[in-house]
Amino acid sequence: MASTEDVKSESAVTTIVNLAEEAKLAREGVKAPSHALLSVTKSLVAGGVAGGVSRTAVAPLERLKILLQVQNPHSIKYNGTIQGLKYIWKSEGFRGLFKGNGTNCARIIPNSAVKFFSYEEASKGILWLYRRQTRNEAELTPVLRLGAGACAGIIAMSATYPMDMVRGRLTVQTEKSPRQYRGIFHALTTVLREEGPRSLYKGWLPSVIGVIPYVGLNFAVYESLKDWLIKSKALGLVDDNNELGVATRLACGAAAGTVGQTVAYPLDVIRRRMQMAGWKDAASVVTGDGKTKATLEYNGMVDAFRKTVRHEGFGALYKGLVPNSVKVVPSIAIAFVTYEMVKDILGVEMRISD
Repeated sequence: MASTEDVKSESAVTTIVNLAEEAKLAREGVKAPSHALLSVTKSLVAGGVAGGVSRTAVAPLERLKILLQVQNPHSIKYNGTIQGLKYIWKSEGFRGLFKGNGTNCARIIPNSAVKFFSYEEASKGILWLYRRQTRNEAELTPVLRLGAGACAGIIAMSATYPMDMVRGRLTVQTEKSPRQYRGIFHALTTVLREEGPRSLYKGWLPSVIGVIPYVGLNFAVYESLKDWLIKSKALGLVDDNNELGVATRLACGAAAGTVGQTVAYPLDVIRRRMQMAGWKDAASVVTGDGKTKATLEYNGMVDAFRKTVRHEGFGALYKGLVPNSVKVVPSIAIAFVTYEMVKDILGVEMRISD
């Protein structure tokens, strides 16, 4: 039988060998499995926290945006940002401003986690392919960042779309709504049972098409703007550590969000209307005698665009844009900055810029 000293000696040798192997992997640019898993987990946590914090901060504006997008044009309740927020406060109280936010966070936290992580992985993959094609040590360009952001947006949107579907219905739901959902799980099971699996993905196509410019431009503008400010040292915004301050990064995020949402907003309106099709308070048309006709039904994305523009004009594609713009400026900015700060706190080595 081996002595205690022999066991300790063998354990020490094993530990040294393991450490040496991990050091070798590190020198070769390969992470040990446990270290790689920890890094991935930290990155996902950082993305999830960023999404939850940023979305909760602008929850009242998010709810008002959805209500403006789908309200009946012949029974106007919300005439603008200030009036709309006051109406919600008066009719539903403080909690009304945050109705649907729990569902929203349940969707946005995994969505944000997957989105940021997918962007990092897509960036590495696209850059690797680009370097193989050009045979030089090229850096990420705005176009490559746009492509990586588009990939990340599609993956994140597809993974969490059913949650977005029921979140929209819970947000719009009132006492007079045709269906009453008690929560996320009840809404998911009810829609699945009464309307079928395909209903959970109503509006998915315009969502995916819209996410390409929206998320793609968010990442491309934010990262490229930061990169330009750091390399050019424009306006003296770079500190002694060659880093940008929080206020500057917030401004970069605000610019990115504004560009992205302006381009993609009409697709967001169409997506929401397709999700809400058949609801009493959703957009409808008027017959010749002035009475409200049955709520519109859409036979697809193109049909939804056509009917919306025909019955309500081109401006209907930008309903809710003002509160959405006010929401996007802090939301995207907070998300990017929170993500980077949480990654710093957790000690994740890689940043999206790298």
